[in-house]
Amino acid sequence: MKYQEEAKKIISLVGGEENIRSLVHCATRLRFELTDEGKADKEALTGLSYVLQVVPSGGQYQVVIGPAVADYFKAIMSLIHLGAPKAGEGEIKKANPLSAALKIISGAFSPLIPLLAGSGMMKAVLTVLVQAGLLAESSSTYLILAAASNAAFYFLPVFLGLTIAKQLGANTYVGGAIGAALLEPNFTGLMAAEGAVTFLGIGVTPIDYASTIFPIFIAAMIYSVLEKGLKKIVKQELQLFLVPMICLMVMIPFTVIVFGPFGTIVANSVSSAVMTLFGFNRLIAGAVLGAAYPYLTMLGLHWGFSPITLQNLELYGGDIIEGVTVCSVFAQTGITAGLYLKGKKHSKIREVAGPTLITGVFAGITEPILYGLIMGHKRLMVVVALAGALGGAIAGLFQVMLTAFVFHNIFSTVTMAYSPFLPYLVGIAVSFVCGAVMTYLWGVPAGERADFEPASEAAAEPAAAKAAAGETVLEMRAPLSGEVVPLEQVEDEVFASGVTGLGLAIRPADGVVLSPCDGEISMIADSLHAIGIAAAGGAEVLIHVGLNTTMLGGKGFEALVKEGDIVKTGQALLKFDVDFIKSKGYPLITPVLIVNAEDFGELELVAKASVKTGELIYNVKQ
Repeated sequence: MKYQEEAKKIISLVGGEENIRSLVHCATRLRFELTDEGKADKEALTGLSYVLQVVPSGGQYQVVIGPAVADYFKAIMSLIHLGAPKAGEGEIKKANPLSAALKIISGAFSPLIPLLAGSGMMKAVLTVLVQAGLLAESSSTYLILAAASNAAFYFLPVFLGLTIAKQLGANTYVGGAIGAALLEPNFTGLMAAEGAVTFLGIGVTPIDYASTIFPIFIAAMIYSVLEKGLKKIVKQELQLFLVPMICLMVMIPFTVIVFGPFGTIVANSVSSAVMTLFGFNRLIAGAVLGAAYPYLTMLGLHWGFSPITLQNLELYGGDIIEGVTVCSVFAQTGITAGLYLKGKKHSKIREVAGPTLITGVFAGITEPILYGLIMGHKRLMVVVALAGALGGAIAGLFQVMLTAFVFHNIFSTVTMAYSPFLPYLVGIAVSFVCGAVMTYLWGVPAGERADFEPASEAAAEPAAAKAAAGETVLEMRAPLSGEVVPLEQVEDEVFASGVTGLGLAIRPADGVVLSPCDGEISMIADSLHAIGIAAAGGAEVLIHVGLNTTMLGGKGFEALVKEGDIVKTGQALLKFDVDFIKSKGYPLITPVLIVNAEDFGELELVAKASVKTGELIYNVKQ
């Protein structure tokens, strides 16, 4: 239910279902392709509590969610229907070639990253086991596990054929079949055999296509154009079999004669260029890449390295690009550690920094750090570049390489997926320590430290000012619209007697509870029917939706906040299903109480017979 409601908001704010051409997701981002980006409300999207940032980049409208992105993706896909062209689709403004290429690369690799990372980690673990003498490479156990770890990389042309075709709106299975043909046993045997290979008298260059990237990229993109062209000239009743047949008959020969050799030349040239750059001056190249990587990540451009990385792993057994950029990842986690240490107990900054630090260290996912923490403080934008550059310079100088496709996290360190290992450790340590120290000592100026103070202190400050200035400690606003009922008329002796606190009750006209004041969420009942707020001046607020509704066990209720959250007056706290609760026979009358009213001099009731949300209902006085 939670994700469904929040997904509806996201759909609406990107311009509605009719404005969504396609949607994929990576580890942290929803990647929309919109018909008209002008219809999306970036400001409103960014203002959603569960959205870290919005980044239009590479022809995509990227909504950064964080680790829960898969849940939001599923919720959105369950609410929309993609496939058929939308109205006005032909009028969409075409992206420039670079943006289009980046969009294809990103969309092709994003769904495969978990598979590749998991397979890479398994390869690293197997290497450690062999080096430790715990497993022999000739054993059947090793061979079975090796098959599991190698499959994703060996059959990469198949997977990329599927994802690229999907990106370009072509038949995904035909795209996969083009990649599979390059790995078909008879064909691979032909490529490995001695003697010339020809097709209709045309020479075919012998190439091992296992784990290759660029040939299938070229082939799949040409295939998508061919398919669209054929569908314009082939009668619809014949398209089912004739279009795939012609595409396979044309694309496979062209791939092995033209695209394969060309793609191999391109791949080798790009990889050689990267290695040449580092050969020219490894220290400077490492520093520049380490400093720039966070900014590339912010723009979603970091996926452009993936083909080069995989190609370098295939050609050289290691990739220096990822051997350097890992320092940037640890620079970001170091900044998070510095922020956590800088923040006081129960502060908002710790609530954010703690989980993001864990995600960064154990999963290698840093987008929540970038968008949720670093971008909120100008100095940290400098710190992340400096810390990444320092570690990157060390890694570049010693030509540290990633030897298996793994995420940059603590587990890849344990499995020794980097070589040489000692310079790698020094590089990430320098980035982490420098990021943490610079953040703690300089990264956040005094004027930006409001979130570093304890929540209780932040809530109490306004109260103290009011108490000193006048009699009123707290103004309570209506959390619900509806009929006001005096507390003594509530059909529950406990509430009516005032034992649980003083105040009034509201018979709700809708199913959303808003915060009646500023404060900190101090309690949420397991059954979600009641919520407590630590408010100004030490006032303890209780909102109890319905009578005996605890018996529902949370059914019909949805909490929109969690314990420890700092809330503002008018912020949505709780949703409940009015019709469902009524159908179960439970009264919906809702007491709004000051639990510790005895600590104050007076509750001045000002509510009329009915109220609307946000209207003053009573004053708490000294």
